[in-house]
Amino acid sequence: MTVVALKEETYLPEDDREVAKVHDFIRAHERAGRGALEPRYFLAGATPADRVELPAEIYGVLRQVVEALQQGLAVTVAPRTLTLTTQQAADLLGVSRPTVVKLLDEGKIPFERVGTHRRVQLPDLLTYREQRRAEQYAALEATSVSIDDEEDLDVTLQRLKESRRAIARRRRGLTE
Repeated sequence: MTVVALKEETYLPEDDREVAKVHDFIRAHERAGRGALEPRYFLAGATPADRVELPAEIYGVLRQVVEALQQGLAVTVAPRTLTLTTQQAADLLGVSRPTVVKLLDEGKIPFERVGTHRRVQLPDLLTYREQRRAEQYAALEATSVSIDDEEDLDVTLQRLKESRRAIARRRRGLTE
């Protein structure tokens, strides 16, 4: 049995024509619409009998990789354990470790204690990240102000400031 060392690896787009062929193949099959049937994808070997069906999760990863490469972006694959330290959680969220500890202590992200150490389950962390993004998008939408071409710029700026203050009060848990 061959053991493959799991490590973070970055892939750069190299042959645009080959990536484009895979991209076009995926797009064509998605547009084909095949009724109520779920599309099925296979990894093929050298002979027609040498193939295996790809699970939906692996197909999703492949699709994201191909989309990124098609756009000329590099792709990094970084294996992760399902149980993370607070530092690993902080790195994934893009915040400091003390911020993660605060979120854990406030009960915003579930965690387990192993001795004196906190451990976070990856699915819980990803759920928190998606909730936080949704809240951020909602906050951005709430700060939007329709601009009337005939309205005074100072009035519009004042309405925007008031919207931001209201959001800040809600975030701090204060009622309006």
